[in-house]
Formats: sequence, structure tokens, C-alpha cells
Amino acid sequence: MEQYKQEFIEFMVESEVLKFGEFTLKSGRKSPFFMNAGAYVTGDQLHRLGLFYARAIHDNFGLDFDVVFGPAYKGIPLSVITAMGISELYGKQVRYCSNRKEVKDHGADAGNLLGSELHDGDRVVMVEDVTTSGKSIDETYPILKGAADVDIKGLIVSLNRMEVGKGGVVTAQQEVQEKYGFPVASIVSMAEVTECLHNREVQGRVVIDDAVKAALDKYYAQYGAK
Repeated sequence: MEQYKQEFIEFMVESEVLKFGEFTLKSGRKSPFFMNAGAYVTGDQLHRLGLFYARAIHDNFGLDFDVVFGPAYKGIPLSVITAMGISELYGKQVRYCSNRKEVKDHGADAGNLLGSELHDGDRVVMVEDVTTSGKSIDETYPILKGAADVDIKGLIVSLNRMEVGKGGVVTAQQEVQEKYGFPVASIVSMAEVTECLHNREVQGRVVIDDAVKAALDKYYAQYGAK
């Protein structure tokens, strides 16, 4: 495993973004882990997160693109910090763009987008925190393509939950990839999280001990993609 991936996993735990226990998801599933990207709140956390996204985009998609797009709401700060991270790490200037949930009907920036305008031929990388159902992509893909004839180079999320999507066979990430035809990647997967954290201390405590590992194995036996 690449060093930055291990650092990102530890960063999620230290930031209390990734927790282990018993959680009821929106889907009704009882999950032994929960991820809340809204827990990244400090300047340092956001700065580091942008660098992790930038590194993952570079490693998965390269830097041959023009715009980072983040679906509202959580994707708005993600697109900003990722554009900053790409500038800091690689010296490349890309623009950021996000959609508004409510269309703005006045001012110079009226419309349903904020940040950069989109132009025909723009190459776009999308950023999200996690993809559990693909719903946000279903909502924002038509907005992107309706704004301009853009070329979507890929979608990057922070964590691949590795659970079956709506179709019940492959992961939500794979469903998005198959439906829209662009690659979907993650900074880390839950398999990498488990490999990294099982019986290892982070800040003086073991977050995935044998009992949590057994709960994870049971969960994925039921909900994991084959």
C-alpha cells in the first residue's frame, strides 16, 4: 500500500471522520463503520484533505484536465481544496466548479453553477466524499452536460465502501462507471482500511480489533460486492 494511503486512513481516524461501532445507515442497513466527511472542519484538516484528493487524482487519472467539479453540498469545498492541492503539489492550475441546489436568478453569476463557467471541450474530474447509491451523480451529470459539451475524465471519492449498489451485484462505484462510461476511483477502499488498521494502534488505541474485524467480515459477507 502506498504511504499516502496509509496516512489518509490514519487521518480519517484521527479526524473522527471514520468510526467503528454500530450505525444505522440511510438504507436501513446496520453497519459496523460510518464515514462522515462533514467532520473535516479545521483549516489544517481541509488543507491535508485537498492534498490527498490531488494525489489520488494524479495517480488514477493524471493531470490532463481543466476543471474539478464537486456536486452540492459536500462537493463544493472538496472541489475548492482539491484545486488548491493540485496547484500546491503539481504546479498545475485547474478551475473549480460546483452546482447550486437552488438556481440563482440575479447577479453576474446567475444560474445553477458557482465557481468557473463550463465551456465546450472542458475536461472535468468530479470529486465526492463517498458514493453509496450514485444518486448525486444521477442528479449532477445532466447539469454538467447541459451546461457545456464537457468531457468527464473520471470521478474520485475518498472511500470505496465496497458494498453492492442498487442493482445488488456490483458496487455503487462500478454501477456509476458502467452507466456513464467514465472511470471511478477512490483514495482508499475499505479493504485497504481493514488491512491498515487491524490490530494496529492509531493515537494509542486499536480501532479495528478482532471483534470489529469479525463484524466487518460478517457485514461484507451479506452486503459486499461479489
